Amino acid sequence: MPLIKSISGIRGTIGDQPGENLSPIDIVKFTTAFAGIITQNNSNAKIVIGRDGRISGQFVRDLVVKTLIGLGIDVIDLGLTTTPTVEIAVKQENAAGGIIITASHNPQDWNALKLLNSDGEFISSEIGLQVLEEAEKESIVSIRKEGKLIEDNSYLQKHVDAVVNYPLVNVASIKAQNFKIVVDAINSTGALYVPALLKALGVEDVVVINGKINGKFAHNPEPLPDNLRELSREVVKQNASLGIAVDPDVDRLCFVCEDGSMFGEEYTLVAVADYILSKKKGSAVSNLSSTRALADIASKHHCDYFASPVGEVNVVKKMKEVNAVIGGEGNGGIIVSDFHYGRDALIGIGIFLSYLSEHTKGMKSFRSSFPNYFISKNKIELQAGIDIPKIFEKLSKKYKNYQVNTEDGLKIEFDNDWVHLRSSNTEPIIRIYAESNFETTAQNIARRFVQDIGECLQ
Repeated sequence: MPLIKSISGIRGTIGDQPGENLSPIDIVKFTTAFAGIITQNNSNAKIVIGRDGRISGQFVRDLVVKTLIGLGIDVIDLGLTTTPTVEIAVKQENAAGGIIITASHNPQDWNALKLLNSDGEFISSEIGLQVLEEAEKESIVSIRKEGKLIEDNSYLQKHVDAVVNYPLVNVASIKAQNFKIVVDAINSTGALYVPALLKALGVEDVVVINGKINGKFAHNPEPLPDNLRELSREVVKQNASLGIAVDPDVDRLCFVCEDGSMFGEEYTLVAVADYILSKKKGSAVSNLSSTRALADIASKHHCDYFASPVGEVNVVKKMKEVNAVIGGEGNGGIIVSDFHYGRDALIGIGIFLSYLSEHTKGMKSFRSSFPNYFISKNKIELQAGIDIPKIFEKLSKKYKNYQVNTEDGLKIEFDNDWVHLRSSNTEPIIRIYAESNFETTAQNIARRFVQDIGECLQ
C-alpha cells in the first residue's frame, strides 16, 4: 500500500509500516517537521487544524494534536470541517499555519496532511522541500513547554455567513426561485456544511443523500460522472431543480441538471466566471488541462485569460501575478480572489445559484448557454525508468509546426483543439487530456497520442 511524500504534504493508506504506509511514525515526523519550520521565530505560535469525515480522521487528529502540543504550540481544532474553512480560519486566527487532515478525493482507507502557510494557502514548493528534508532527519525535539488545545466549532457559521454576505451572492434572488436541491454529501463533512449554506441562502427544500458522516463512502468519492449515478437518479426521482456533489473535504464542486444529466465539472468554473466577470472586470485563470471555454468567457467580457501549470498552488500563484478576480481548475475547483485564495465549494455554490436564479428556464437550458467543448481524459502506464521528458522532446519536434507549450509537461494547440500530456510525480504514467468541439475528435486526438508515445518507445 502506498505512502506518497510531496512538497504539498504527505498522504497514503493508513497502516503500520513506516515509510510504506501512512503510519503513526510518519504522521508524527511530518507534523514535527512542518511545525518547526512554519513556527520558526514565533514563540506564541498557533496552528489551526481540521478534518473531514473519513474513518481514520479522529486517529490522525489525535496524533497531530498531541505532537503539536508537545512542541509547545497552541492548537485551534475546528473538528469536522472543510479544507476551505480551515484556510479561512488560519487567516482570521492570525495563525502560523494550518494542517487539514483529509485525503480529498482518495478512497476511504486513505488519509493525508495538507499543509497551509500563515495566509491560509498551500505551502510553497520551497517550504515543502524543507519539510521533506527535515522529516527525514528524524531528530528528537526538546519539549520546553506544553501548548494548549482550543476546540472551536464556530467556523461553520462563520464560513456560511461569509458566503451569504459576499457582495455577488444574491440571497433574495435565490430564495425567490424556490429551488429543490439534492445534495450528495459522500458521507463526509459536506453533510454539515452544504445544507447549512443552502438554508442560509433561502433554499428550504433540500434532500441529502449519503449524509451520515461515517467515512464509509457510498461510492468512489471523486465527483466524476460515473460516481454520481445515484445523485442523478435521485434528482429525477425527487423532481428536483438540480443536484450538488462535493468531495469529502468540500473544495471540489459539480452539478447535475434536472433531467439527471451532468452539468459538467469543467463548467462549474465556467459558469461562476461568467457571472463574476459580468459584474466586475479582471483576469481569469485556470490550469493548462482545463477547458478553453473559460478563455471564451473571458474574451466575451473583454477580459484577459491566463493558464497556469496544474495544481492549486500554481493557479493561485498565477492569479496573484495577473491580479485575477476568478480562477480555478476544471475538476470543479473555484477560487474567488477577494474571498480567499483557495478552492471553495461553498462560495462556488453561492455564486452559481445567484447566476442560475437569473435564468428561469432551468439547469439544462442554463448549461446550453455556455460554449460547448468535450474533453477526453486518459492515461497510459509505462514501465518504471522510462525517460518521459525524452518522449515529450520527441513529440515537440514532431509537432513543431503547431503551438507548443512545455511549461507543464507538453501541451499542443491545434486550430480549434488541444492535447495536454503530463507525467505523474509518483508513478510511471502519462496523463493525456484532449479537447475539441466534438467528442469523437477529442477521443481520436487522445488515441493518436497514445500511438505516438508507443512509437517514441520503439
